[in-house]
Amino acid sequence: MKLAILGTVGIPGRYGGFETLAENLVRDHAASGSADELTVYCSRTAYPDAPNTYLSAKLRYSRLNANGVQSVLYDAVTLMDAVARRNDVLLLLGVSGAIVLPFIRLISRARIVTNVDGIEWQRKKWSGIASKFIRYSERLALRYSHVVIADNQGIADYLREEYEVDAEVIAYGGDNAVECADNAAVSGDLPADYAIALCRIEPENNVAMILEAFAKARRPLVFVGNWGNSAYGQELRARYKSHKELRLLDPIYDPKPLYSIRAGASAYVHGHSAGGTNPALVEMMHFGIPVYAFDCIFNRYTTEERAQYFGDAEALTRLITEEMPQQDKTFNGSAMREIARRRYTWDKISGHYFSVLRSEVKNSI
Repeated sequence: MKLAILGTVGIPGRYGGFETLAENLVRDHAASGSADELTVYCSRTAYPDAPNTYLSAKLRYSRLNANGVQSVLYDAVTLMDAVARRNDVLLLLGVSGAIVLPFIRLISRARIVTNVDGIEWQRKKWSGIASKFIRYSERLALRYSHVVIADNQGIADYLREEYEVDAEVIAYGGDNAVECADNAAVSGDLPADYAIALCRIEPENNVAMILEAFAKARRPLVFVGNWGNSAYGQELRARYKSHKELRLLDPIYDPKPLYSIRAGASAYVHGHSAGGTNPALVEMMHFGIPVYAFDCIFNRYTTEERAQYFGDAEALTRLITEEMPQQDKTFNGSAMREIARRRYTWDKISGHYFSVLRSEVKNSI
């Protein structure tokens, strides 16, 4: 099998869930000693050194940005390059480049497997023409892909109801977050009994809601995110920087210090409202601490309705100010870890992906 992974910023992962997925698929491929030829497409703007390989994968680069307004062209150009190099299977992460899929189906026998991500067109950051284009891309991806992957049963239900498409449900692994447990000391430069939040600083992640609740309750919160990347993040940081209970930290990509901050937390706050199974959530579930999650179908599916849920700042304030008995904290955290170990490990997730991809090679023969 010649497999190309497209739609990510690149590997090693430094940005988000798709990058973590791509990196762990490569790690599984390398560990298995597979003879399959694997290529991952990357954005040179994120990897100026541009190494030719990573573990067992070949790396190919585009000078376009993988995110923002250039993402459509980035995905389209790299898809066409992958076809020209006669890859058997194209694993497309996201629907940005779906506009070229009808043409690819005309000129190539390559099998197209698309992870549609969340319901991207509903995200608050998109509106007007952008939202309509993303929804159109979603339709194209569903029509012209040979296999559609949803990372959450809630997404799969939406695709079946909206498009009568049956998706393969494959979530994300999260055990990578605790791999360095034996080599990382818990950080001492943080407040006592703090909760942690970790996400991209975007409106649909309910960042303002979380900050409002913790500021009002005067409870310690360590919030890790890309505050400087948008006017939204910059405004929130300026508004809340004087609150001594709040620590607003820049993104941390080194696994050891990130592990230290996560391991020292007494609870995790998850504000994501759009998308499906979020990597940050399944990673934190492996730490075995209570989870406060925004109340939406995706988060309820991920946590099997065994977390605690909030729908607004007032509800979150009540959750964090009402003292949870220690036995309940232990029970909640243990439930999160049990679910994570049963459903969200990379050996399970990678195995499922490669099973789907290899079956598509057989279908193409």
